Amino acid sequence: MNRGGRCAGVVVMDHHTSGQLSQSSQAPGFQWLSFAYQGLTEIPYDTILTQTHTLEVLDLSYNLLDDPYWNPALLGRLEKLSTLILDCNNYTSHVKFPYMPSVTTLCINKNKINNLPVFVEEIRRKFPSIKILSMMNNEAAPSYFNGGSLTQYIDYRQYVISQIPGLEILDDTEVLEKERAQARKTYRLQQSGLSSRKRKEDSSRKHSHMTKSQIPS
Repeated sequence: MNRGGRCAGVVVMDHHTSGQLSQSSQAPGFQWLSFAYQGLTEIPYDTILTQTHTLEVLDLSYNLLDDPYWNPALLGRLEKLSTLILDCNNYTSHVKFPYMPSVTTLCINKNKINNLPVFVEEIRRKFPSIKILSMMNNEAAPSYFNGGSLTQYIDYRQYVISQIPGLEILDDTEVLEKERAQARKTYRLQQSGLSSRKRKEDSSRKHSHMTKSQIPS
């Protein structure tokens, strides 16, 4: 990934030819399709869904797409899609994706994602094979480049890594094993603390209930 918010290592077409198809000489259909820089307010399913059995890379970046125009039943038909690029749109933390087990790379840089737990849970559930996630320049992904502190950045990374154990690259940085171990440790301890607090609250409520029931009427 790069700090400009574009996915590195992903073959996409220049925006001057976006909306056209590129065909593999070995495949009967098209392997990647770009609609970048088209000013789209809706996903162009008429073209996309003609390639359900062959499409591997779909680039919908630099458009005006947002949550109401996301139809989860349709992109879920792309059974071979491995890379989905949604940079520079208007998606929020509450976007609902279809279940897409073939997707290993999701780029959703520079959108309107501000609730990290909600968004990460959606990614974890709907993209079980994800290896690369890039969500730079969203409020939920604090960094030096959007006014976040180093502490906020580290905590953000640890949280995402702890929730998506198979992640290999987050934003433009590889997930190291020592970072993965620290993320597990940090959030295991936090979860343990929450569980302990809940047990104490339950015990306190139970004790209060018993005390009240012993008071003669």
